Amino acid sequence: MNIRSNKKGDPMESKKEKRTRQNKDIRALILDTALDLFSIRGYFSTSVHHIQKQAGVSIGSIYHHFKNKEAIAKALYDDLVGQMGQAMTEIMASEETTEKRLKAVCAHLFELTETSPNVMQYILYARHREFMPDEIPICSSRPFATIREMVREGIEKGEVRQMDLTVASASLMGGAIRLIYLRLDGVLEKPVTFYLDEIWECCWKSVSP
Repeated sequence: MNIRSNKKGDPMESKKEKRTRQNKDIRALILDTALDLFSIRGYFSTSVHHIQKQAGVSIGSIYHHFKNKEAIAKALYDDLVGQMGQAMTEIMASEETTEKRLKAVCAHLFELTETSPNVMQYILYARHREFMPDEIPICSSRPFATIREMVREGIEKGEVRQMDLTVASASLMGGAIRLIYLRLDGVLEKPVTFYLDEIWECCWKSVSP
């Protein structure tokens, strides 16, 4: 952030900087509130007025940032998928072997399930195509495309046995994703992170050479 000094020499935000920061704060508040309400009430049972009341902002503030409820949902989806995609990219860059990469992916998703269940609920459960018909399926989004790329590289390097890429990806991630659903549904009493080593051993054995 750029800093300027007042007459007494103390650092002080410019009016433009302060306004920009406040706008970002309001936008983030609206999205966070929408995420909570979409997770609790569902997208179709949540209105802009519900979001406005829960966030404690004016209707004008919401429409300053978003055209309508669909635009809020789209921005929220893009932000969450973008953050998850960045995490997958960082894992791919930091881990060298396919096994370490994909176990780290599972660990990240499990941790997110425990710390931010509403995020996983919105990404995995929301019927996005019903209110964002032009959006690509979640399985084709950046995070999952990066996971497929990890698997593809693993096959090329001989770390994953020669098999169909889709089958290999489903074998490696399907069990972990299923556990996440079970945790979100309240079927698993223990944190899903408790099962990481056990589920990963099963997943990796299904594709290892």
